[in-house]
Amino acid sequence: MLTEPQPPASEEQLVARLRAQDESAMTEFYDKYSSALYGVILRIVRREEEAEDVLQESLVKIWHSFHSYDPSKGRLFTWVLNVSRNLAIDKIRSRQYRVGSRSQSLEDSPAEHTPAVTTFRPEHIGLQEMTRQLNPDQQQIIDLLYFGGYTQSEAAEELNLPLGTVKTRARAAIKVLSKLIR
Repeated sequence: MLTEPQPPASEEQLVARLRAQDESAMTEFYDKYSSALYGVILRIVRREEEAEDVLQESLVKIWHSFHSYDPSKGRLFTWVLNVSRNLAIDKIRSRQYRVGSRSQSLEDSPAEHTPAVTTFRPEHIGLQEMTRQLNPDQQQIIDLLYFGGYTQSEAAEELNLPLGTVKTRARAAIKVLSKLIR
């Protein structure tokens, strides 16, 4: 037996149903507000995949914190817009987002379709000579990681050092090398 579709709920009815954790109200809420929220989020994060993630985070946060919505302070849409906007801003301020936005995926890179130059050898730019200016501990780490092809875990095992020490020494060495290269 088919049931007639329900007319859209008023905002007050929707709020009451959401407070009662009515899952069908969340579906209605999604249908009513998701495209507007997505548009605002996308304008902030500027990448569709990130906007979809932030929208999902927003919906979960709205669902779990709906008890904090106070209708006397503003309309439902204003509140959910602020929740979504704040999460989008948090996303673009996050270190992970900033690092990710600076690097380009290999699939999108022209390097993916450009054959490697067989005549290039790293020793031609004098990098190995520059590493000789590092302190012995840093030089040992760089030799293993970059010239020996070891992973950080393998280098830690080889040198019988904690992984954190290897990472710290590698980071310090890279800072020194970057100053030398400039």
